[in-house]
Amino acid sequence: MAETMAKDATKTGKARAGKYLTFKLESEEFGLEILKVQEIIQMQSITRVPRTPPFVRGVINLRGKVIPVVDLRLKFAMDHAEDTERTCIVVVQIRNENSVVVMGTIIDEVREVLDIPEASIEDTPSFGTSIDTEFILGMGKIGQNVKILLDIDKVLSAQELSSVTAAADAPA
Repeated sequence: MAETMAKDATKTGKARAGKYLTFKLESEEFGLEILKVQEIIQMQSITRVPRTPPFVRGVINLRGKVIPVVDLRLKFAMDHAEDTERTCIVVVQIRNENSVVVMGTIIDEVREVLDIPEASIEDTPSFGTSIDTEFILGMGKIGQNVKILLDIDKVLSAQELSSVTAAADAPA
C-alpha cells in the first residue's frame, strides 16, 4: 500500500511540473519531458528488421550507433500515415531497470517546448480497469487545449523494450 502511494506521489504535483516537448500524432497533442529528449532529427531511411513488432519501424544509424525506431502512431493503435516533410524522429533516453536505452520515436510534427506548472497538470482520468494508462503522466491544460503528457519510460512494456533493443543489436 505504501509503495502504491509513493508511486502515485511521483505522478502528482511537482514531480510532473517542468518543460515538455509537445508534438502531434493525428489530431492529438502529446508532451514528453524535455530531459528525456536527446535530439530531434529529420526523417531518414529506416532499415526494417524482420520479426519485430509492427510498431517497430526498424533501425537507423545515428552517428555510427545503431538505434531502434518506434512509430508512436502504430504503438498507440492509430492509423498509419505516410511520412511528410514535418514527420521527424525524436531521439529519447528510456530508463529501463538499471540501464538507459536510446531509441527513436516517429512523430507527425513537433510543436513547441512548454513550461507546464503543477497547477496545470491533472491526473489521468479513469477509463476502467481494462485500459492501461500507466504510460500517461497526466493531462496538461494549456488554455482550452489538453496535452497528453507521456511517461516515455513506460510507453513500451519491459518485453516490448527488450524486443526493440534486440532489433538494434540484430546483425545487419
